[in-house]
Amino acid sequence: MNTIKNTAPVLSVKDLTVKFRSGKGWTQVVHDVAFDVNIGETVALVGESGSGKSVSAMTIMGLFPNTQSISTGLINFNGHDLNALSAEERRAFRGRDMAMIFQEPMTSLNPVHTIGAQISEALLLHCDMNWQEARTETLRLLDRVRIPDANRRFEEYPHTLSGGMRQRIMIAMALASRPKLLIADEPTTALDVTIQAQILSLIKELQDEDDMSVLFITHDMGVVAEISDKTVVMHHGRVVEENDTEQIFSAPQKPYTQALLSAVPRLGSMAQAVLPKRFPIINHVTGETKAPRETRNTISAEPQPLLDVQGLTTRFNLSGGFFNRTVGRVHAVENVSFQLKAGETLALVGESGCGKSTTGRSILRLVEPMKGEIKFNGTDILSLDQQSMRAKRQQMQMIFQDPASSLNPKRNVGASIIEPLLANNLASYEKAWQKAEDLLERVGLQASMFERYPHEFSGGQRQRICIARALALNPQMIVADEAVSALDVSVKAQVINLMLDLQDEMNIAYLFISHDMAVVERVSHRVAVMYLGEIVEIGPRSAIFNNPQHPYTKMLLEAVPVPDPERRQLRSPLLTKELMSPIRSKSYEPPMRNFITAAEDHYYMEWV
Repeated sequence: MNTIKNTAPVLSVKDLTVKFRSGKGWTQVVHDVAFDVNIGETVALVGESGSGKSVSAMTIMGLFPNTQSISTGLINFNGHDLNALSAEERRAFRGRDMAMIFQEPMTSLNPVHTIGAQISEALLLHCDMNWQEARTETLRLLDRVRIPDANRRFEEYPHTLSGGMRQRIMIAMALASRPKLLIADEPTTALDVTIQAQILSLIKELQDEDDMSVLFITHDMGVVAEISDKTVVMHHGRVVEENDTEQIFSAPQKPYTQALLSAVPRLGSMAQAVLPKRFPIINHVTGETKAPRETRNTISAEPQPLLDVQGLTTRFNLSGGFFNRTVGRVHAVENVSFQLKAGETLALVGESGCGKSTTGRSILRLVEPMKGEIKFNGTDILSLDQQSMRAKRQQMQMIFQDPASSLNPKRNVGASIIEPLLANNLASYEKAWQKAEDLLERVGLQASMFERYPHEFSGGQRQRICIARALALNPQMIVADEAVSALDVSVKAQVINLMLDLQDEMNIAYLFISHDMAVVERVSHRVAVMYLGEIVEIGPRSAIFNNPQHPYTKMLLEAVPVPDPERRQLRSPLLTKELMSPIRSKSYEPPMRNFITAAEDHYYMEWV
């Protein structure tokens, strides 16, 4: 736990209310919120998606236009009443004394500027540096947030990076000027557990060095237990409970807090379970929980798998020089092989940039593999022409990692859901409309939200819309790329229960790409661990979690934050080996790998 050196509040919020303009006038979304953040203290603001956490934080930063929002109450920062300042005076605080890490990095980074230029801009504006000094400091920041090959990444654009890499860029940018207050809005949502642990340690280091205060907005109760001194629980725009973090976890007073904690997936809870297990069904008003029905064993007994991947290799050329020739390659996926049966869930886990998402995209041919074999229902996917592949994708759907960039901002969410039905002539407009409304309700939203636009939803709500769209075509397989990473704990539990229900009812197979090891343990039948584009260990869920063999698998499991504040000092030290770059010369060919059999269907690669 942080040692708070000064109990004076750097931020004091009193009676904060926020209203947004709507078609019928003004709608109040935050009601009389009050809390303090002391110097050197970490305060966690927790609650479900749409509870008002991010709205409160953005109001504190002054990021909503006055024409569309009204806020009242006191926001005192370092002795200044922010609501009494002019727009120009308030801008002076942002970036220099107050910084914010936003939830969705792709919508926060400028797509036409390199990442180096964007981080350097903050240093040039707020830190009195020249360009060369700013570049040197930017490279140091990239190293600190563990971006491999920082010199090359400096010149790259956001779209070339993975979701986790982009989030690390946002963290480096926010920390550039060493602010007095860091507002972190789900800063580790897109990060794998090892990078998450390192980022949390980095934030703690800066607190110790500079007495920096942190307002940490998250739905990950493991992270809350790991870093926060005080926890503020929000529900429907109101603070329902506030206390020291130890007290919140050991003796929650309010039913909603009790329900929130009971929905937290805990690593090790599946030690004796054979099949995936649903989360308990929670009444958020009473705090009561009801045991869910058991998962049926729906895995196909057919000898032929639904999906058979052999030797899948995907590389991306890097060009340079005067003639823009190929000078190297990114070995994103290298000689990956696995099978997936109907009704089975195979989880792909590993660090950001290890090739998990590229593997999923290669299987659906959203990126073209360099070589290998992909068979779906016995059909050779790589031999299909474009039209045939489009038809085959009706049976193979994908839920993408970033919901904001995968939904069209100019179309209402209903139109996005019914589009695949209409495009494939599978339903009339009326029947497609009815199905879309039903799908919205099945993923925990309301049918009346059909005509709303993506910007009117929170990050977690947008992810649920993407899940509804993927289900529209009744696919046989879904590639779920971080499908629940943006969801708060209770909604995550609902969506996972929904996915397991659909697996029982429709025999859907899931390729479940995730960095959340506790969720992976809950939903998967088998687990494949990836490192630098290669599978280093694969086997049944129980074997991977109860008897991991590869050092990298052990490191991933040790890095998982435990939702228990009393155990925050008991974490095992992480493997400090620097993340290697997947970039190789154009002539490089990887060596043959040796796999060792640990048990039946459990294999691991010799550690090099």
